[in-house]
Amino acid sequence: MQLTSFTDYTLRVLIYLGVQPEEKRSNIKEISDFYSISFNHLSKVVYELGKLGMVDTVRGRNGGIKIAKKPSEINIGSLVRHTESPIEIVECFNEEKNTCKLNSACRLKGALKEALEAYLNVLDSYTLSDLLVNKEDIKQLLMK
Repeated sequence: MQLTSFTDYTLRVLIYLGVQPEEKRSNIKEISDFYSISFNHLSKVVYELGKLGMVDTVRGRNGGIKIAKKPSEINIGSLVRHTESPIEIVECFNEEKNTCKLNSACRLKGALKEALEAYLNVLDSYTLSDLLVNKEDIKQLLMK
């Protein structure tokens, strides 16, 4: 399984914001600089996180972004499902675009569907707070 860069960046933004003091607002530029990620791409990620209610965004001079939910309320599996939707790891997962001539007899589709469900079930067992158990270590890396 491979996540899109959009999902990867979404998780990185949440980790970054999750270790910040509750009252601190960060900005997209500082996150972009830290991760060496395109500002424009990160802006789209933050916009989507704002729509989902996961980050609070304030425009203007004293604005910025901060995490809007408790890390324990942000489920990683749900987030991945949202940012990766629809998850079509092979062509036959999309009935409209499927051109595989083996589709009616193929057992691979079932095996891959089972593997995808297992993958997502594992991610469902994690929240952002699980990813932040080493918060102090992450903070140290942010200061470098």
